[in-house]
Formats: sequence, C-alpha cells, structure tokens
Amino acid sequence: MRTIYKICPAAAWREAERHGVFRGSADDVRDGFIHFSTASQLEGTARKHFAGQTGLLLIAIDADGLGEALRWEVSRGGESFPHLYGELDLRHVTAVQDMRARPDGHHEIPELAP
Repeated sequence: MRTIYKICPAAAWREAERHGVFRGSADDVRDGFIHFSTASQLEGTARKHFAGQTGLLLIAIDADGLGEALRWEVSRGGESFPHLYGELDLRHVTAVQDMRARPDGHHEIPELAP
C-alpha cells in the first residue's frame, strides 16, 4: 500500500466525515483536483501553504485504492505530486492525526506510515 497525505482544517474534515466524502478545499475546487503530498513532501507543503494555521489534521490515504483518478503531476520544484481528479471516498482513509503548530508557526509532522 502506498500512502499519500492531505493536510486539512479539522472543521472541513468533520464535514467530510458527515457526508462520507471529501470534495476538497477551496484551493482544490479552484484547481479542479484534490492536492495530496507524499511523506517526503509534507514538511514543504505545510510550510508553504499552512504556516501559522491551527486546527489542522493530517489525513493518510491508501493511494492504491484511488485508481486512475489519481495522477502524479509535476508541480513545486519539479517534483511529482499526487492529484485526485474527483472526490475522495473516505473508505480509502487509513488514519487521521492532529498536526500541532509550534510557536514558530510551523507544524510538527506526526509519525507517518512507512
């Protein structure tokens, strides 16, 4: 199983849990796909897009279950990032963890699945 990750405000994630599907953040909707990161990309994603924010969750997803709707596309720094063209069915979620903000505004990345 390959694991990919989504950083998400807790309120938005709780809404997804009520509906059984995550349709993406405002940025995802604007871009036409749900942005994900690999374990090695998480710190950069958190620093660039979530610095200073509190109340965030780290969502772990089984990438292998997403099928052809998941595409790996070149983005920041020439790296390939996972993008989901469609809704995320929550049955593919393997873990939900709190992301604690440090006093410097950056986040502690929870222990990740191998």
